[in-house]
Amino acid sequence: MCAVASLAATTSLGTATAASPGGQPTPQRAAHHQAQDPVLVDCQERPVVRPADFLLACGDGNSRLTSLEWKSWDATAAVARGVNVVNDCKPYCAAGTFRSYAVVVRLDDARSWEEQPDLRQYTRMTLTYTGDRPEGSARAVTYPLWG
Repeated sequence: MCAVASLAATTSLGTATAASPGGQPTPQRAAHHQAQDPVLVDCQERPVVRPADFLLACGDGNSRLTSLEWKSWDATAAVARGVNVVNDCKPYCAAGTFRSYAVVVRLDDARSWEEQPDLRQYTRMTLTYTGDRPEGSARAVTYPLWG
């Protein structure tokens, strides 16, 4: 399975629902919303929407997004604030310390998903660190997402 430029993703599932004028979701509106908005593909190749957590390093778990609060999720892009928890791997990964960094996450470049052509998936993720960032990391880092 591919990765986010050697990072990959797992999530806890969130579901997209659309509310009726009375505030209650309707199956027809939810299905329409899910069909029109792109999905994020996790490590198990499952389509997910608005995950609360997202594993960036499927192989070793050394980088993940947590506490994601989605501000938007539509046909063009998705934006969330959250925390990137990263293992500093010092002196080596098994003995490293996980450190937390505040980030803004942006998903974009939606395209047809090869696995399920009726779905579109976001194919690019940009992490923008809003304060401290992992050693050697740029303030904003963009990764291609797999499909």
